[in-house]
Amino acid sequence: MKIIIAGAGEVGFHLAKLLSFESQEITLIDTNKDSLLYADNHLDIKVIKGDATSIAILKEGRVESSDLVIAVTSSETTNITVCVLAKQLGAKRTIARISNTEFIHYKDEVGFTKFGIDELISPEALAAAEIRLLLDQSAFSDTYAFEDGALTMVGLDLSRTMAFVGKTVKEAAGIFPEIHFVPIAIQRFGTQYTIIPRGDTQLKEGDHVVFITSEGGAEELCKITGKINTEIKNVMILGGSKIGYKTARDLANSHLNIKLIEKDKARAFDLADELPNVLVINGDGRNVDLLDEESIGEMDAFIAVTGNSEINIMSSLVAKSKNVRKTIALVENMDYFELSQSIGIDTLINKKLLAANNIFRYVRRGDVVAMTKLNNMDAELLEFKVKSSSTICNKLIKDVGFPRSAIIGGVIRDDIGYIALGDFKIQEGDRVVICGLPRSIEHVEKLFL
Repeated sequence: MKIIIAGAGEVGFHLAKLLSFESQEITLIDTNKDSLLYADNHLDIKVIKGDATSIAILKEGRVESSDLVIAVTSSETTNITVCVLAKQLGAKRTIARISNTEFIHYKDEVGFTKFGIDELISPEALAAAEIRLLLDQSAFSDTYAFEDGALTMVGLDLSRTMAFVGKTVKEAAGIFPEIHFVPIAIQRFGTQYTIIPRGDTQLKEGDHVVFITSEGGAEELCKITGKINTEIKNVMILGGSKIGYKTARDLANSHLNIKLIEKDKARAFDLADELPNVLVINGDGRNVDLLDEESIGEMDAFIAVTGNSEINIMSSLVAKSKNVRKTIALVENMDYFELSQSIGIDTLINKKLLAANNIFRYVRRGDVVAMTKLNNMDAELLEFKVKSSSTICNKLIKDVGFPRSAIIGGVIRDDIGYIALGDFKIQEGDRVVICGLPRSIEHVEKLFL
C-alpha cells in the first residue's frame, strides 16, 4: 500500500515505524526539519518538509495514487483539512486524528464521509475507553473487547497454585470441558518469545497467557485461577489531562466515587466546574503525604495519566505499596511496556499504540473489523468479517489449513460470541477473531479475501 502520514510527532513517527516494518510505501510530511531528519535516518521511508495542507506538497507526495492518508498532526483543524483535500485529490481512504470527541459522537449525524473523512481517531478517547474496560475486568492485566463484549481478550500471569499449570492445553480442556475461554498466546516467563498454543503446548508457572472469552468466560477464569474480579467503586485519578478529564467524567457518570488530583491550580478550578460529580484536588501527586491525606489506601483503583511517564509510574508504585488493587499508568515510552510486569504495575497504556492498533486494520487485507497488537508480545489479534467469497466460508475450522503460528480464538455470529473448536463451521457474515504471529498474517489474510 502507498500511505501518506501527515505529522511526524509521536503518533506519526510510531505509525511510520510500524508500517515501514510491514514493507509499506510510506511518505511522512511535516514542517519540523529535525523530526523529519530523525525519521529519515531511522526508517526506510520518504520524507517531505512542508505544510500537509498545501496542495503542492500533497501532490509531491503523489496523493492522487495513495491508498491511505493518515493525518495525525497536533492540530485537529489541520488534520481535518488534510483529509478533505487528500480525498478530493484522489486518495482512496483518509483518517484524521481529532481531540474533540464530540466529532466522534456525532460523526454519523454530521456525515464526515461526505466531506472526505473516512475515519476519526482520538487517542485520548481510545485511552479512556481502554481504562474503563480494564476497570470492568479488574482481575486481568490487559483486555480488549470485540463487538461490545461478545468476545473479550484478557491476559494474566499463571501462578503455581492454578489448576492447569503443568498441564497441556488439551489436558486442561479435559478438566474443564464446559469452559468459555481458550488460550491464544503465551509468553514464557523471562523470555520475549511468543507462542501460539496448540493442544500439546504445556502451560507453565510464570507464563503470561492471553485468553479469548465468551460470555461468562472471564468469571470462569477468575474462579479457576483464584483471581478476584472485584467491583471497582473508589477511584483516584492523577492528572487532569484530556484523558484524565474524559476518564473522570465517564466513571462519575457510572456512579463511581472519583477523586482527581491536578497540580495546575487554574486547570483544577476548571475541572471542578466541568465535573460537578468529581472531587477535584489541587496538589502534587508526587507528594506521598497528600496521597495519604486523600486516603489512597482506601481506593480500589489508581490511574496516573499526567503528561510525565516517570511520574505516572512512580505514583502508581506508591499506590501499589498502599495496597491499591488496580493500578494503571499512562506512558509515552514504548520501552516501558516491558517493565510493567517486573516492577509491579498492573497495566501500562500508551496512546500511540492504541491509535496505531486502530489504524492498522485499514492496512490489513480482507475485511478487518478490529485489530490490536498484544502488549509485550510479537502477535496480532484481528477480527475478520467472512464474505461468501472467502476461502474459509462454509468450512469446518479443522479443514481450513491454518498455519501453526495462528489460531482462531472465537467466532461472533448474530452478536453472540462462541469459542470455536475444530468442528465449528464458519458461515458468511461470521466475525472471526484470529491471533497470529507476524509471519502468519499474510496467509491468514488470504483466507478472508
